[in-house]
Amino acid sequence: MWQIFALLSAVTAALMTIIAKVGLKGIDPTFATGIRSFFMFLFMLGLIGFTGKLKGFNTLDTHAVITIIFSAVFGALSWLFYFIALKTGDATKVAALDRLSLAFILVLSIAFLAEKFTWKLAIGTLLVTAGAIVVAI
Repeated sequence: MWQIFALLSAVTAALMTIIAKVGLKGIDPTFATGIRSFFMFLFMLGLIGFTGKLKGFNTLDTHAVITIIFSAVFGALSWLFYFIALKTGDATKVAALDRLSLAFILVLSIAFLAEKFTWKLAIGTLLVTAGAIVVAI
């Protein structure tokens, strides 16, 4: 099931990139990121209410809140840098370089999440990295 959601994530990320590139004409990327964040907040708040998951507040502990806040800060920075790059760069090249996050995730997930290193994972990451660099050049 996770594979379906991962593919849906890829499709919606692609749509976001194309729509954002069109929308960034004549607007500052930082301001655009703020607008995007605001409407994402409203959308997610509505979704939480619609699905009845607002009761999740009762299950939050301090550690979860702190890690979610840090994740939000890094996510916001990622969007901001992505929009700044997208403002002047080609959508395909920006998206390709953004995929280099896989290489960073590989290293960090092994170091901090104790995920297992495999040669299959290493080769796949190298191929994605090489492909991203080829597309971006």
